[in-house]
Amino acid sequence: MSGEWEPGRGGAVRSSPVATWVVALLAAVALALGAAVGVMWMDLGRLQATETLGREALAAARMVAPDMLSYDYRTIEQDMSRAQGQTTGDLTRHYRELAQTLVPRAKSQQAAQQATVSGAAVERVEGDRVDVLLFMNIEVTKTPEGEKEPRHEFMRNRARFVMVKSGSRWLVAVVSTLLGTA
Repeated sequence: MSGEWEPGRGGAVRSSPVATWVVALLAAVALALGAAVGVMWMDLGRLQATETLGREALAAARMVAPDMLSYDYRTIEQDMSRAQGQTTGDLTRHYRELAQTLVPRAKSQQAAQQATVSGAAVERVEGDRVDVLLFMNIEVTKTPEGEKEPRHEFMRNRARFVMVKSGSRWLVAVVSTLLGTA
């Protein structure tokens, strides 16, 4: 800082206007940077919470997808009940309605469907709602009406699960596939 010596004032240095401006500017920059760091710190907390929700929902979706999309004609009532226990909202009603047609058809065709998750990713997180994209391998064995030998099919498919948090559990609220939404 530059200044002038003023005798009789106890050796005080009088500041020049330029020095005052520099100090004021530095103080303003420091305040702005402090505010920016505060905003970023709060945003970091929100991002970390979102990431945690996404990880939890992804793990839950990977775990329940095989139960939701697999069945065996010998245990189909229990399979449908187990799957329905992982659902919420309209999807619960849909599974009840689906059981009315799927159970007799699966038994008459001696059908079994085994789904496994080959990959998964979080698409979007909004509050306690997480969209998870699942890549599935599905093996189907059935004996169509009029045939004596069972058919075996292997398909690769994808499904989107909308996961919602209910208490400490993640439940499936919507299932959509290439065939439509349930």
